[in-house]
Parts: sequence; C-alpha cells; structure tokens
Amino acid sequence: MSRPIQARIDLSALQNNLRVVRRAASSRIMAVIKANAYGHGLLRAAEALAEAEGFAMLDVRDAVALREAGFRQTLLLLEGFFKADELPLLAEYELASVIHSPQQLAMLDAFPRRNALQVWLKVNTGMNRLGFTPEQFPAVMEKLKRHPAVREIVLMTHFAHADEPEGIAEQLERFRGLTDAYRMPRSLANSAALLRYPSSHSEWVRPGIMLYGASPFAGTGAQQFGLRPVMTLNSEIISVRELKAGDRVGYAGLFCADRAMRIATVACGYADGYPRHAPTGTPILVNGQRTRTLGRVSMDMLSVDLSEVADAVVGSPVTLWGEGLPVEEVATAAGTISYELMCALTARVPVTAA
Repeated sequence: MSRPIQARIDLSALQNNLRVVRRAASSRIMAVIKANAYGHGLLRAAEALAEAEGFAMLDVRDAVALREAGFRQTLLLLEGFFKADELPLLAEYELASVIHSPQQLAMLDAFPRRNALQVWLKVNTGMNRLGFTPEQFPAVMEKLKRHPAVREIVLMTHFAHADEPEGIAEQLERFRGLTDAYRMPRSLANSAALLRYPSSHSEWVRPGIMLYGASPFAGTGAQQFGLRPVMTLNSEIISVRELKAGDRVGYAGLFCADRAMRIATVACGYADGYPRHAPTGTPILVNGQRTRTLGRVSMDMLSVDLSEVADAVVGSPVTLWGEGLPVEEVATAAGTISYELMCALTARVPVTAA
C-alpha cells in the first residue's frame, strides 16, 4: 500500500484565477510559471492557463519545452540570458529576454543576427535587485533602440512594496518620469499591484501568486478576490494514541500535554515540503474539522491534536493546506509565505491533476 500523502492540482481553479486577472485588468497577461509553476507543474499549469498571452519563467530549458509542446505565446526569461551562447537559442525559439545588466548588453553586441530578439528592459526603481539605475537608463535605452539585434523593446520594473502599506507611488513616479517619453509597451504590475493599483496595469501585467489561489496580502484572504486554491495537500492519520498529563510529543519534547488528551500522527513531514519550523498550533484539518499541530515536525510525520475531533481514527483524511484551509494561513502560522510552501513541495509527493 502506498503512503497516503498526495497533492491534488485543481486545473479549473487555475482557469478561474486567470479569469479573475482578466476581470481586474484589460492588459495582456504574462502568467508567471517560474519554479515549476510554483510547484504546480510547468506544462500542466501552462495548459490550464493557455488563454494567457504570455508565460514568464527563468530557465531557457523550460521555455524551449513550452515551445516544443506547441505554445505560441510570448515566452519571457525573467533573468534573461546568462551566457552569449544562449542567444542563438533565444532567436531560434523566439524567446523574449529581460535585459538588466551591462554584461548582457556586451553579450548582445557580439550577436550577429538582425531583428532577432524581443527584449524587456528592466529599470531599477527601488527594488535594488536587477535592472539599470535611473542614471544608466537613458543611454541604455538609446543603445537598444538602435541595436541591430533588437526587434522590439518592452519597458519594465518590479515593485518592492505593492503588498504593503508603503505601496507603489514612489516607484511608479520614478518609472514614469524615466519612460513617459517613449512610446513602448510597459509591464509593472505583479499580483498585488494588479489587485490594488489599477494605475500600474499598463500593456502587460505579471500575475504570479494569485494564479495559484493565494492572496498576496497579509490579512486578506484569497477568497475575497474570488480566487480558488489550486494545490491541496492531503494525507491521512497513520497512528492514534492517548496521552497523560505531562507526556511529551516528538523530538525535543517541545509539546507537553497539560491534561489527558488524544493525538494522532499524520504521514507528512519536512521531506514532503511541510515547514519544519511550523510551531504547535499551526492549523490543520482532520475529517474536515480544524485542529492544530503539536510539537516539532519530523522528516516524515507530524502530530495533531484530536481533542475536538472525536471521530478521527487511523485512515481519517487530513488536509495540510488547500481546499478548506488557505495555504496563506498555514504559512503565516509557520512564519513564512505561501510561495515558499507551494514551491517546497518535494518530488516524493505524488501529484494528481483534474
């Protein structure tokens, strides 16, 4: 008998969430499917999101796989190319590339193909990760406008605080001050900006986390935007036992029973992608009823409180996150974000999709 843990991917929820994006913005949609579509499966997600006008990812191999699978949308490499010998591949497969560094410009100068590439020129407006500074931008812009290898330019930036009270005003003003003189398409809005700041939508929006049914905002649930969870991580109880007051649970005995109580062991641990640092009290569903985890998460197992789930037995279903238990609630309890939980799902967890 196989271990009972599995992740279920609801493809109709992906399609629903894309419709939410479409209602929120009249822009073209660059669906972000990096990191194996946030753990949901690259090709699986792309097929469900086929109505998007583009897909954004990191690895050129993923982009080539999509092209060879028949996807004709704009395919964007979010970190661009890393070596000059990748440029012929980008041209052959018609892949768009972010340009964010002088080193990439130098590699582009050595590429002989004319009108071969669509480039997305990234401006650093305050995130301070990738992108040309405002001081560098004018010269880079003029260079790319005249560059023989460049067929089209899209202007882009990335917001650092779109999901926080600080918002986007300062970065948006800086971006507009630099780019308003150019009649070129733009891309600014991530999920948070897409939902909260319509002024940032421009020609392309870049939804990521919202496509997978999680909210980009702390304290605001995804359901408030009409989003549905795509990944549900399920398992089962594999052991039930009674504790006496003073009994401890798990490694280091981090949980100590203050009364007689009933607990269970669930087939799920950090080697499946569940966060080891999730503390006692992290929400979990048993038989559809909300309860809490107890003690330290092990490699293959975790413990749950059955005090309020009287009908639970070995084999009872458990939901770690997803349908009925938003992933962002689990992430908040564990001191992390929903992105990390979904991306951390490990290869040993069977995945079903429907």
